[in-house]
Amino acid sequence: MFKKLGFAGIVMLAIILFFVISASVVIVGPGKRGVLLNFGAVSPNVYGEGLHFKIPGYQTVIQMDVQVQKVEREASAASKDLQDISSTIAVNYNIIPDKVAQVFQRLGMRYQERVIDPAIHEAVKAVTARYTAAELVTNREKVRSEIKDTLASRMLDYNILVVDVSIVNFAFSAQFNQSVENKNTAEQLALKAQRDLDRIKIEAQQKIAQAQAEAEALRLQRQNITPELVELRRIEAMQEAIRKWNGVMPNVTGGAMPFIDAKAYNGRR
Repeated sequence: MFKKLGFAGIVMLAIILFFVISASVVIVGPGKRGVLLNFGAVSPNVYGEGLHFKIPGYQTVIQMDVQVQKVEREASAASKDLQDISSTIAVNYNIIPDKVAQVFQRLGMRYQERVIDPAIHEAVKAVTARYTAAELVTNREKVRSEIKDTLASRMLDYNILVVDVSIVNFAFSAQFNQSVENKNTAEQLALKAQRDLDRIKIEAQQKIAQAQAEAEALRLQRQNITPELVELRRIEAMQEAIRKWNGVMPNVTGGAMPFIDAKAYNGRR
């Protein structure tokens, strides 16, 4: 037979066989699943990673990614106290591997823009409406968790698994930011005024305590002063004056000369 075909015929047959085999082989890459189509109809059979065969012209394999993917979207909403909120939300998700056929049949390859993006906006609006703007800041982790739970519940209906949700940013209106700044300034001033008032009160209490202590000391001193003590102090003063006198009468012009009653002093001795 090969002699009848000749060299050119053999080459042609080899090329045809190559294309037939190539068209019959499907290699599903890592992190992907193959959706099998029979004349365009979705088959429940799903090809996993590796080498597979299909019937050329009759079967087609569409590969879909089942690895964790990330989408980041900006979402606008309003808080419970009607403050405008602009947020950036990052979502990690993946298609449930054994449900890729249903996802492709229901949503096609554009599932992200068809269901994920709208669901992110709806989840953010639903959750932020439960909190005031200030609460959104102080309860950020709780808000993130509620957005994740809300989004995961919706996506599960489409056979898409939400792995995690992150709040990249919460941005508020300029008016709200100014009101927060004014409030913080007022609180700081009030705190400073309270500290000053406390300091003044403490200083006043210290002065009162000091005055009371001085008054008590003076009262005790007055109780201890007797006529004998006064006389003793007078005699001590005179003795000190005599001890320091050099025997020379002071040369004084005008005024009274100090007089020491030596007789009285000797009599007391």
